[in-house]
This record gives sequence, structure tokens and C-alpha cells, in this order.
Amino acid sequence: MILEWFNAQEAIDAGGALADSFLRDDVRANKGRAKAQAGDRRAEVQRLLRRAVLDAKPLKLNLFKRAKLLGAFKWRLIEQGFDDARADELTHLLLLQLSGARAPSAPYQSARLPSEGGARKRIDQAIGAADAAARRGDYAEAVVRLQEVLSVDADHVIALCNLGDALCFLGRYPEAEQAYRRAAQVAPKSADAHLKLGAVLHSRGEFAGAETALRRAVKLEPRSPNPLCALGHTLTALHRTDDAKICFEKALRLKPRSTGALCGLARLATMDGKFGDAEALLRRALEFDPECIEAHTWLVEQRRMTPADQDWIERTRRLLERPLAPMQESGLRFAMGKYFDDIGDYASAFEAFRKANEERKKISIRYDRAARTAWVDDVVRHYTAERIATPLAGASESQRPVFVVGMMRSGTTLLEQIIASHPRATGAGELQFWGILEYKHQDWMRGRVPDLGVGENLAQSYLEELARHSSDAARVIDKTPANVDYLGFIHRVLPNARFIYMRRDPVDTCLSCYFQNFVNAASFAMDLQDLAHYYREHHRLIAHWRSVLPKDVLLEVPYEGLISDPEAWSRRILEFIGLEWDPKVLEFYKTERAVLTASHWQVRQKVYSSSVGRSKHYQKYLGPLLKLRGLSP
Repeated sequence: MILEWFNAQEAIDAGGALADSFLRDDVRANKGRAKAQAGDRRAEVQRLLRRAVLDAKPLKLNLFKRAKLLGAFKWRLIEQGFDDARADELTHLLLLQLSGARAPSAPYQSARLPSEGGARKRIDQAIGAADAAARRGDYAEAVVRLQEVLSVDADHVIALCNLGDALCFLGRYPEAEQAYRRAAQVAPKSADAHLKLGAVLHSRGEFAGAETALRRAVKLEPRSPNPLCALGHTLTALHRTDDAKICFEKALRLKPRSTGALCGLARLATMDGKFGDAEALLRRALEFDPECIEAHTWLVEQRRMTPADQDWIERTRRLLERPLAPMQESGLRFAMGKYFDDIGDYASAFEAFRKANEERKKISIRYDRAARTAWVDDVVRHYTAERIATPLAGASESQRPVFVVGMMRSGTTLLEQIIASHPRATGAGELQFWGILEYKHQDWMRGRVPDLGVGENLAQSYLEELARHSSDAARVIDKTPANVDYLGFIHRVLPNARFIYMRRDPVDTCLSCYFQNFVNAASFAMDLQDLAHYYREHHRLIAHWRSVLPKDVLLEVPYEGLISDPEAWSRRILEFIGLEWDPKVLEFYKTERAVLTASHWQVRQKVYSSSVGRSKHYQKYLGPLLKLRGLSP
């Protein structure tokens, strides 16, 4: 729901209501001869439109919403007897009123706006053309027209924000970020500019920057639910669920019909395993807005769909007929894929997932095969058994950290849930500590020896991170799959930490990745050829760690073995990390804790084997993945 400003149902309703309000005035009596009187009545018409626009101001209209509002306004006039030309004229006048409807505290007109009539006319015409293009769904044309405005006035905040909106629809998020960032600089008191900047940063996975922008938006408009909802979703992504809940609940108090707040609370309920509560919240959101894409998309995550859910798939098809941002369309198509997979229509499921991934490609940085191979080459070359055997100065002897690693969708969340069900263990979820460190100091991860004292600082900082999740647990699990890239470096900082590698059938694993909407991560998962390449490099890397790490710090757990004999493997896992046996781990599905990954539903169920061999239903589509079965464990 971070991009909920694309949801235009309120704007469509408002467009019709504005037309009705306009018609209720004495203009209604003159509509038959309004065209002849247009010159005489222009001032009166503008006065009436200005009054109507005051009702639209709370909607925080962007390019998309404003286009929908104007379209609804025009068609309501035509329905009531206005000819096309007159309806177009009134709609254009309304556009001009909407463009100037911002309060002085949020200056949407540049202080340097040209006063010459010609320049002002060019700007008005270009904004009108951009709105018309948006109504047609031609966002590329809208971009061109808005750039015309900015060529006249580079600081025109309406044009900057609308340009960002149009670019989002085209999946050009880096450019959209630049437009929103400029708008926030030009109009630092514009809550909308900060809101949109925060939302696009969230969509790109830059959650820290998103939080900063969204907190600014909340401060500027503390009584508006939209910034609170957006902040809540970003805090959820940062795993700060208690703070996120406060945001959603406050937004709901401000606006009881806020679909953003309802969907946010539903997401938190899902993470807590309260699927019935989540579904009730989502259905409530759909009562308020039947076209709320977030609520509709998330319904399929609450349970296994059946043929009785025909109304859901029919509504999905109707929603996909609308112009949607790539992120919205991909989300709907991933949900559609799950629906068809649940009911056993595997051909339709694969086609839905294929189209979903094609949409994701429009908004994602493409996977770089050469760069991935170079990374693994460097790690293999530098992290020899001799180097790994030497801890960094100041390394910690702590045995608290347990790292659960593996490919995404290999069963790491299940394994974490099992261990976290032990009374002396807790799960910390997917921590970003080592990934952020790699981003800042990639050379360390590739083998360059860091400066003296770094080992002690890193060990202390990481243990403090674990302490924030539990102050007394004997073992704390960090189940970030990507940590498999850094095992050599981590071992030098924490030589007594334990690594558990989850191994699953490679084709099942990669297929599950292809079917998962990761949104902000895993660019390799959008293409079967890329998946095959990434898995081969992953396999090469874990083979290297297996050969150079001490035998007592790395345990490999086969997913299929854990499913077929959970007690035997659970006993072995607990013994490996130094915990006594406790039968509670066999009832992991009863453990009450937030699960913040895509496996939130699976780990609330008893052990089931339907995911083993799942790829057999899709053999004829998998081409490059099938050769992965020839890789040795």
C-alpha cells in the first residue's frame, strides 16, 4: 500500500460529485444555452468551480487521480446533456482550478513562475495535455508534456510531482525519485512531495531514506492518514512492527475508512499468523473500496484458494483491464498465479507468474551474471582454509549467534521457526547487518584484511543487534539467506557461531523463487536463465565453504529430509547448536511470533510434503532449470 496514491476510486467518485454539485447551481438551468453564454458566464463558472474544488483538496490529487477525477467530471456532464465541446471547456477550467488549489503553506507554484501571458499559457496547455494523456493511459506522452512545463519553469512543483507519478507508471523509478526529490527541495513544506519521495524510495528497497522522507511528511501533515500509512509500511519492511502498528491505528482513528491502514494492519496480522483477522480486515477494506488492489492481492495469502473463489479471479481480471503501475500489475499477477496453482490449473498458473515477472523486469535492475561470477571467484580465491582459520583481532568467542542460510525459498524460515520454538532460543528474522556491511565495505568481504580493531567493533555491534531481539536467549537465529555469501568473513569475526545450510531440490527451489513476488530483491528470480546461473554460482560458493570451514561450524540440512523425519533432524540440529532436546520444537506451528518473510503461512501449518517435488507440475516450462538436478549436493 506504499503506492496507494495510484488508487483513484475516491477521485473518480469525487469527479462525479463535483459535477453534481456544479449542476445543482443555477448553471443547471442554463446548460442548454451555456455555450452561447460562455463568455458572459465565465467568471461565474470559475467561481462555482473554485467552490467545488475546495471539496477535492483533501484527496491530495496527483496526475493519475486528477486525470480520473477530470474524466469522471466530464462524463457526468455529458450524461446530463452537455455536448462534448462544452464538457471539454468546463473540464479544462476545472483543471486550471485544481492546479492552483494548493494552500500557501504547501506552495505548488514556483516562486519564479513566469508572469508573461504566453509562458503561463504554455504551462497551462502542457499541464492540460499531460492530464489528457494520463486519462488515455499514455504516460509516455504525459512525461513529454510535463517536461515541456519544466523547460519553461524548472521549479514548477505540480509538474515535478506529476512527472514523478507518470514515471512511476512507466516503471522508471530512479527518474521518478529525482523528480520527487527536486519537488521536495523546491517546496520543503509540501507534505505530498515528501510522501511521494518516501514511497518511491520504499519501492526501490531504500527503507532508511524512505523513513526519513515519510517522517517529514507526517510532521508536515500530522492529521492526514496517508503519510502515516506509508510510514507504517516502511516500518513494517524494517521489521519494526510495533511502531508500524501505532502508525496504522492512528491513521485509522483519523480516517476509519482508510484502506491503507486496514491493509497495513492486515499485513501485521498475517505476520503474526492471525489469518482470519487479516482476511476480515482486507474484506472490510474492500467494502470501502471494491477496487483496492492491495486488499484484493493480499486475500490470496491468507489461505489456500479453491474453485469456490471464482468471484476473486473475475475481479482480478477486471482490475487488470485498468491502467496500472508495473508494481501493482505484477502484484496482481503473482496473486493470480497463486490462485491457479492452488486450484491445480498449472498452465494458467505458470502463465500468470511469467507475466508477473515480465512486469517486475520493468522496474528492477537486471541481474548481472558476470558480476555475480566475479564475486564468487574473488571469495573462493581469497577465503582459503588458512585465512579462515585465523580470527580477526578482537573476534568474539560468543556462541549466541546461529546463522540459517541457503537459497531463498529453500526452507530457511521453517528451520528458524523450529529452532525458535525451543525455550532457550529466539528468532531474529532476516537481519541486514552483514548485507549493509558488504555494501559499505565490499573489499572486506572479498578478502582484503580490514584495519586493526574492526573485528572487535563488528563483533560487539552484531551482538548488540542480537540483544535487541533477546537479552537472555542462549541462541539467537539470524536467518538471512544472503549471509551465505559472507560465511568466511563472519567466521573470522565470530569463530564460535554456528552455520546451518538449508538444502532443497534445486529445481523446486528455483521454481519457488520464480513464483515469489520479492518486490525489492532477488533480481535473478525474474528469469529462468538468470535463476539457473545464480543457482550454479550459489552451488559453487557453498561447495567452497564446505571445503574450507571447520567441520564443527557448518551443518547441512536437506529440506526433504527435515519434512520426512522432523524429529530426527530436529534432534540433530539442536545438538549441533548446543541445546538440549525439547519436544516443543515439533509443534513449531503453534509458536506465537511474528514471521516477516514470504513463508508466514507455511510455518503456521503442520509439516506437509506437498512442496516436495512441486516442480513436477511445471516440467515442460522449466527448460534451463532442469539441468540443475545434475549438480551434486
